Amino acid sequence: EVQLVESGGGLVQPGGSLRLSCAASGFTFSNYAMSWVRQAPGKGLEWVSDIDSGGGITSYADSVKGRFTISRDSAKNTMYLQMNSLKPEDTAVYYCAKLLGPTLGYIVDYWGKGTLVTVSS
Repeated sequence: EVQLVESGGGLVQPGGSLRLSCAASGFTFSNYAMSWVRQAPGKGLEWVSDIDSGGGITSYADSVKGRFTISRDSAKNTMYLQMNSLKPEDTAVYYCAKLLGPTLGYIVDYWGKGTLVTVSS
């Protein structure tokens, strides 16, 4: 059974940093690309970032480019999202997602339950 479990969310002040983690199990982690997707209160889903199966190719939404960094550790079956210079508009539930193939552009076939990030003073 595929499981994706996010952690690391919380309350942070504007300008602060957080690192989210996504622990994956139930599939061969190193064979699949992964994504972070977020949903702000009262809004729809917003794609944040993708990383390919090998970790060498990444992509970011313009809204987070230069502030967020996606990475993965296949030895730990874990994906990360380092978030710096956080803004109130980054407040959202952040979801980890598994893609259907090894490269960017595949559709999502599994979702985690999400972790809440609140950016507020």
